[in-house]
Amino acid sequence: MSAAEPPPPLPLPLPLSGVLVADFGRVLAAPYATMLLADLGADVIKVEHPAGGDDTRAWGPPHAHGEATYFLSVNRNKRSVALDLREPADRRRAAELARRADVLFENFRPGTLHKYGLGYDEVRAANPGIVYCSITGFGSGPGAALPGYDLLIQAVGGLMSVTGSAPGEPVKAGVALVDVLTGLHAAIGVLVALRHRDATGEGQLVEVDLLRTLLSSLVNQSAGYTLAGRVPGIMGNRHPSIAPYEVFRAADGPLVIAVGNDRQFAALCRGIGAPELADDTRFATNADRVAHVDELAARLGELLAVRTAAEWFERLTPLGVPCGPVNDLAQAFALADRLGLAPRASVEGGDGEVLDLVANPISLSRTPPRYDCRPPRLGEHTGEIADWLDH
Repeated sequence: MSAAEPPPPLPLPLPLSGVLVADFGRVLAAPYATMLLADLGADVIKVEHPAGGDDTRAWGPPHAHGEATYFLSVNRNKRSVALDLREPADRRRAAELARRADVLFENFRPGTLHKYGLGYDEVRAANPGIVYCSITGFGSGPGAALPGYDLLIQAVGGLMSVTGSAPGEPVKAGVALVDVLTGLHAAIGVLVALRHRDATGEGQLVEVDLLRTLLSSLVNQSAGYTLAGRVPGIMGNRHPSIAPYEVFRAADGPLVIAVGNDRQFAALCRGIGAPELADDTRFATNADRVAHVDELAARLGELLAVRTAAEWFERLTPLGVPCGPVNDLAQAFALADRLGLAPRASVEGGDGEVLDLVANPISLSRTPPRYDCRPPRLGEHTGEIADWLDH
């Protein structure tokens, strides 16, 4: 670099730099939320029981570098302190951590942390500015004692009633989707509460539960019930309000067609060599196509069976028709790579290992997420954190 050239700019502080998060959460919803905050600069201290730590440390296979990939998926950029809340010294350290923290996350059954002097009222008395996020399965009222497992919520919350291949054959989502959605809502709630605290100096309690999160996330299906009294059922891969919007069988496997308007349908008809379908009175508008979805699907199925899914993707996509094959995860990551989306985040460990984690999907032009450290080993930072809390 010549003397005339300015030095490269220093990286900007991350948006949540200086925010201390006491993370008493376990398993998925709370750890996912706190990882998102950690990626954006928050100092997240993960509190774990010395005997085994977070349950997901034992949730394998699969494993990578001797650790469960489930745990590794939601705990990067954190420090781990091992505390047994039944022990007075550890309980005192936990209380001191809560007193110093900007944010506290917990997803115990309601009332559990109160037994250790770490409920919202106790923490607020010592730290009035605390943003205290409590994640439950069914809220803190009459449903407080109910266990909040994702599969259970998918069942009783209605998701499985609209998910499956046919009526009477409910199927869960392939991941703990309600936990992930709840973690996202919890992170949003905490950011809003921090914004309020910055303006007023006042902390608050943020409560998020899995059941209400699912009901909100069912969006059009939920609104169809609350506004029109319609109770939806299982439709397989079809959409209740749009057609064609489902999975068809191409020559070599499944193909998704996701037509959202009449223009796209006309383009689809041209692309598959049947432009007359767009003028058929049964299929002229979306409402017509929904009313005659079985007839439409049968005709499209005949036409789509003559080419492979990849051939249809190459032929229809340039015409503006949303379509594509049903990829497995390896193919999905390959697609994201081809599109330049950088779906992976490589994180170096202290012993030279490199973990290939999934990148934070939020892109920020000035303060993008960083991946500074791998998910911690159980109690890895207990010494340094205990010493800090004791002084």
